[in-house]
Amino acid sequence: MLPGRLAELPPGSFVRLANLLDPVKPGAAPVSFSVGDPRGQVPAFITETIARHAHQFGEYPAINGTPDWRDAAASWLRRRFALPDTVIDPERNILPLNGTREGLFLAPFIVTPDSKAGARPVILIPNPFYQCYAAAVLAAGAEPVFVPARAETDFLPDFASLPTAVLERTVAAFICSPSNPEGACAGEAYWRTLFALSDRFDFTVFADECYADIYLDKQPLSALTARFAETRGIERLLTFHSLSKRSCLPGLRSGIVAGDANLIEKFRALRTVAGPQVPMPIMAASAAAWRDEAHVDVNRAIFAERFQLANRLLGNRAGFRLPEGGFFLWLEVGDGEAAALRLWREAGIRVLPGAYMGRETEPGKTQSNPGFRYLRVALVHELSTIEAALGRMGEILSSEAHA
Repeated sequence: MLPGRLAELPPGSFVRLANLLDPVKPGAAPVSFSVGDPRGQVPAFITETIARHAHQFGEYPAINGTPDWRDAAASWLRRRFALPDTVIDPERNILPLNGTREGLFLAPFIVTPDSKAGARPVILIPNPFYQCYAAAVLAAGAEPVFVPARAETDFLPDFASLPTAVLERTVAAFICSPSNPEGACAGEAYWRTLFALSDRFDFTVFADECYADIYLDKQPLSALTARFAETRGIERLLTFHSLSKRSCLPGLRSGIVAGDANLIEKFRALRTVAGPQVPMPIMAASAAAWRDEAHVDVNRAIFAERFQLANRLLGNRAGFRLPEGGFFLWLEVGDGEAAALRLWREAGIRVLPGAYMGRETEPGKTQSNPGFRYLRVALVHELSTIEAALGRMGEILSSEAHA
């Protein structure tokens, strides 16, 4: 059992999925669309760079990263999000991470006091959500407040609808754009409203933007871009980026946290004692990846082709929508858990019930979970596998709808 407040966490999404499916014999050779594992060919320049720097595995890395990494990361942020050179200082506004999950977990620790407004501090979380958020909030001693992200709110959490008493206790808000699992993107009005709240109630925005380079029609508007456009600064903001998604390199475990210099300084102080440094050869490979756009363009085109295929196979069924970004289908099926079990039993297709990423908004009422009606389908396989699985999925879900 987890200690202390972490005991409030329910079993993880994939533990619940294993409990649901593993006792049941799959109806065909299993194929998994449940895990967001962006499988792609590792670019040759990555392996070559690691090989050239392999001798540096014998050195302790600096917590700040190498000068070359800092230059590459800062240059990418300024280039990608149309920021002046003065906005992202490589020495003051960025840090390397062992993947964004490490940064997302540690972030609440640097903003959570013993109390705010005379009570336990609050950190806001979209619902459904990446499970790391809730673990981080509880570990830091804050109270998680889950804010529904439904179709009625364009699949983004409506933080402004919260009671003033909750916002007065808020010390941070997690927001994912493009969102996991829904693939929704925050626009200018959304960011403006969120930052107005953060300024009024003095809380930090944790912008999880690890899917920012995977999109269909247009680049998602970044929190950095939106914040700077309005205030000419990036106060009360930390943004997180990852090579796991942008470069399809999840095993590299390499990411960036960037933003408010005062918050980055606190982050640096915490990571000095609590966070592992990124190995030197990994930083060298990461610097090369942040500088190169060609492999990212290739990856984005591959994902676009997969979504075109999904649209052809499933686009005529109720509940289908193309995401704005990311690589998940958020497929409305009526009862996600029942549909996931049937897909496994009849076709060996493993998908994640949306409810496993969410929380009930009314205790004891399973259908109040914003993910209840959905499946998350990760389009991470080659086209032939996706075509066969989605075709079968469409048949099974259609027959269920007409049963």
